[in-house]
Amino acid sequence: MSKLGNLALLAVRLGVGGTLISHGAQKLFGAFDGPGLDGVTKGFEQMGFPEPRRAAQLAGLGETLGGASLVLGLATGAGGAGAAGTMAVAASTHAPNGFFNTDGGFEFPAVLGLVSSALALGGPGALSLDAATRNVFNKPWMRVLALAGSFGFAAYTAMSRQPPAAAPVDEPA
Repeated sequence: MSKLGNLALLAVRLGVGGTLISHGAQKLFGAFDGPGLDGVTKGFEQMGFPEPRRAAQLAGLGETLGGASLVLGLATGAGGAGAAGTMAVAASTHAPNGFFNTDGGFEFPAVLGLVSSALALGGPGALSLDAATRNVFNKPWMRVLALAGSFGFAAYTAMSRQPPAAAPVDEPA
């Protein structure tokens, strides 16, 4: 890959990874005016996640650790897969609102998940700790296995969610 190609991959990793870290920090620690773990737990409970506190912790960790992995370019297959799986669950919860982020749709988590998946499969490029360590934590088989496991877990989590029933509408007599 060319020097510019590697620089482009670094820019994508920094942008997407940094975004994931900041959103994870909002969930876990209340950073950047985020709701913190208690607020996210309440939201996950309202969305019908079983064990909402654990789901909130896993979402925050998936974003924070996955984002850190992408930023550093270390264990990129596993980190990208973890972030992608987390974003797949997020996209599934936003899907009823349509595509566009302005309407609460799945656009934003879908794009973050897609880019994370692409980085997990394609690797981080030469400007990464994976390259410096000769990909000891980022073998091709690890990438595929991590993505398969992450999406399997995401599918299970999304299907386990029991969205609350719609409130009954009062019909005029």
